[in-house]
Amino acid sequence: MRHYSIKDLEKITGIKAHTIRIWEKRYHIVSPERTNTNIRFYNDLDLKRLLNVAILNRYGYKISSIVSMTGEELNNRVVEVTLNETDYSSLIESFLVAMVEYDEVRFEKALNNSIIKIGFESAITNVIYPFLSKVGVLWQTGSVIPGQEHFVTNLIRQKLILAIDSRHAVRQNHPRLFILFLPENEYHELGMLYAHYLLKKYGHNVIYLGANVPLFDVQQLALLKKPDFILTSVTTSLATGETSEFLDQLTNVYEGKILISGLQLNETPLPLPPNIQLITSFKQFTDFLESIP
Repeated sequence: MRHYSIKDLEKITGIKAHTIRIWEKRYHIVSPERTNTNIRFYNDLDLKRLLNVAILNRYGYKISSIVSMTGEELNNRVVEVTLNETDYSSLIESFLVAMVEYDEVRFEKALNNSIIKIGFESAITNVIYPFLSKVGVLWQTGSVIPGQEHFVTNLIRQKLILAIDSRHAVRQNHPRLFILFLPENEYHELGMLYAHYLLKKYGHNVIYLGANVPLFDVQQLALLKKPDFILTSVTTSLATGETSEFLDQLTNVYEGKILISGLQLNETPLPLPPNIQLITSFKQFTDFLESIP
């Protein structure tokens, strides 16, 4: 079982540490343990309870009412409110609870409910990606372990692949060919999969190479198939100073239009070669697709 500091709880739940201390003292919402050096720490059960409390509190439930619920009543009430509402923050917190518990059934139920309520594309852009962004920050600060991240990303990956397979493409008079790939040592594939889904929706042709692809392979394929566009993403694979070198290598591999996205370029903007366009959001990507004659 994981151990969390009160600052970890604050980062994950959004509840201020001061408020957690008050609730702990007044209502015994959580019961921290102590190390041999008398430092307080919390476990997964405490985290799960606080996430559930945060959801109900956002829906107007008073703390005095919440603390009177049994653990089962609390879980059932949270499921009830998140199934009947489309509040993005509560849906994200529901995903976090499922992630902490490694609860595939609960995660699937929350994800399917999001898709039914607000549609597949809205669920991806307004719930899943903000959730993954939060998980990424928590992973970097050590509040989430890699196993928890892999657990949820694999479930989302399965859903995206299913959506791609079941998507009926719009017929285009002049469909364009896109090559999609992630560079070597890059494995954050969900964005590329969703881009594949959108390209199929707009009726374009896709050659999807996946993750960890050497540029030489991209070059050989580009020479053979002569794509209209290449789409890639850089999230974590390149060290500081290597991104510019990668962009130069990419333009040597392919002289046509290149679309690129990813956290590294969003957080540290760099001068881009003329044939490279930075995509900072899925909205910008769909606008680009709609602008193609």
